[in-house]
Amino acid sequence: MPRYKLTIEYAGTKYSGWQKQKNARTVQGELEKAIGEAVREKDFEFMGSGRTDAGVHALRQVAHLDVRKPQPAETLRRAINDGLPADIHLLAVDTVPHRFHARHGAVARSYLYQISRRRSAFAKPFVWWVREPLDLDRMRAAATRFAGMHDFQAFSDDDPDEKSTSVLVDDMVLAEDGELILVRVAGSHFIWKMVRRMVGVLVEIGKGQIDPDELTRLLAGGPGDPPVHVAALTAPAAGLFLERVYYDGDQRTWPLQPAFPVRPARG
Repeated sequence: MPRYKLTIEYAGTKYSGWQKQKNARTVQGELEKAIGEAVREKDFEFMGSGRTDAGVHALRQVAHLDVRKPQPAETLRRAINDGLPADIHLLAVDTVPHRFHARHGAVARSYLYQISRRRSAFAKPFVWWVREPLDLDRMRAAATRFAGMHDFQAFSDDDPDEKSTSVLVDDMVLAEDGELILVRVAGSHFIWKMVRRMVGVLVEIGKGQIDPDELTRLLAGGPGDPPVHVAALTAPAAGLFLERVYYDGDQRTWPLQPAFPVRPARG
């Protein structure tokens, strides 16, 4: 039984996340329907590297697929794409050894968040438009405090008694591109709503509404009320992209660039 590695891009706007659900349209559900039609099999194994929430996009999600009948990888890619809606696309299909596992073999992930400084008629599904002026230098300085191992209990709805809220963040960097502020977060893994709340707190710091020193207390985790009600600051799903999933030996340095550019307005 051959195993294939699938590299997938999708716009998550119309989907209730990655994870297959009985009464909702999901990315995994659409892929499984297209795969079934392409390989004409019912009993195949298909597993993604992890979930994305409703409305969240992916530039390079990764999954693995086991089917009974081998076929050329490019033939399989084309056949599956023929059955997919326009907002889901297979970038690549590669034959891999059975020891490759999309989820358990992933060693790191990176997310991209796009903040727009202006209203856009076209980019709304892919950005968070923040009306107020943002101090980028202040945000950059605060972002460095996220690096390292921290307890992100204040940044997630996960129950720490059921799942560890400690996460190793490799780095969090910011860049400008046209009217966009780009935020990249890379780390070992991420817990529910964590990245969107990190971005939300950074925006409040950029507005001058939160002192960067409050991050120290937020990242201390543990019981008790956090100094800031982080849940209320959760950034919209529209601006978030799963950028890349990394495996042993993968290149880890990539230019920070927009998924969807927003250029300066002209009068």
